Amino acid sequence: MTGSMTRAAIGTGLSLLIAAGVATTTAAADRTYASEQASFKVVTLAEGLEHPWALAFLPDGGILITERPGRLRLFRDGALGPPIAGVPAVEARNQGGLLDVALDPGFAQNRLVYLSYAAQGFGGAATAVARGRFAGDRLDDVQEIFQAEPASGGGRHFGSRLVFAPDGTLYVTAGERGSPNRAQDVGDDAGAVHRLNPDGGVPADNPLVGQAGARPTIYSYGHRNPQGMTLHPETGAVWTHEHGPRGGDEVNILQPGVNYGWPVITYGISYGGQPIGEGNAKPGMAQPLLYWVPSIAPSGMAFYTGDKFPEWRGDLFVGALVLRHLRRVELDGETVVGQEELLKDLRARIRDVRNGPDGYIYLLTDASSGALLRLEPAD
Repeated sequence: MTGSMTRAAIGTGLSLLIAAGVATTTAAADRTYASEQASFKVVTLAEGLEHPWALAFLPDGGILITERPGRLRLFRDGALGPPIAGVPAVEARNQGGLLDVALDPGFAQNRLVYLSYAAQGFGGAATAVARGRFAGDRLDDVQEIFQAEPASGGGRHFGSRLVFAPDGTLYVTAGERGSPNRAQDVGDDAGAVHRLNPDGGVPADNPLVGQAGARPTIYSYGHRNPQGMTLHPETGAVWTHEHGPRGGDEVNILQPGVNYGWPVITYGISYGGQPIGEGNAKPGMAQPLLYWVPSIAPSGMAFYTGDKFPEWRGDLFVGALVLRHLRRVELDGETVVGQEELLKDLRARIRDVRNGPDGYIYLLTDASSGALLRLEPAD
């Protein structure tokens, strides 16, 4: 297993980047995989999804899946249903489109589903969040509750992960839309993690409430493009990860009002090979728990808490888009004690990772014909 240190450089010794454009290989899903701590198999549940981005588990066993072009699908009883009506219009361009999906904590009573997406706004596109009432084949009473303003041109760095915290507030990640300096401007919604009430209102205890010129929904800032967010199963803390430039992907534990440094500090360099900002540390800016050089291009993140793989309980699982594997991060509290690359021979861009209520691990592969996969014990 690759060694790791808390808030220190992580020498990964990764394999060479697999050439871009290789499609998901599901033929390898029928064999047994022997990892360092558990043997498992990969079961293909559904194929033919167009760039699936996120999934959410319904109480009745169904799974909602977003497709980036703007479709919300329901997988139930082994079958993938037609697109669900009522989904907001999305700006499906480059990295934009229909992105994350989350259920309201009171879904069993109120049937509310939350979607994040790239929305058309004045002057371009912006990360937005809407909610609607799930009625089986459609969403009713759909309302946009948040938009990261100002909108801007370009089709990258939307962030867009959604997580409900134990207190019922909704956390939303917003990328800096390819304009790095926006992440240091608390008067700008981009490059930040936002904390909302379920109806889109501002929690009174948000850290920047009352600060002149600051956006009151901002919980933390200095983020580049956070595409992973999850809750620690024991502490309830919000963990995120974000894409670095050329190197410097980060895992962070969010604290209210904290500046996470982009683009002033980073462990990455520009795509042209030049330094960025003022180095990799500066007083008043947080250090990551973990960073990766070279970049793995992380997307999706979940702590494993199930009973199917007791050896993995408490481990953090992260999808890797560019290096095409599932990354297992072994932790001792907030100290990284090891890492392992799984499923490299699938050669799949892992877009989302979820800890299923049945104790299995679920994955989505990002491709023009992507797949819903499930990891099960080999025996």
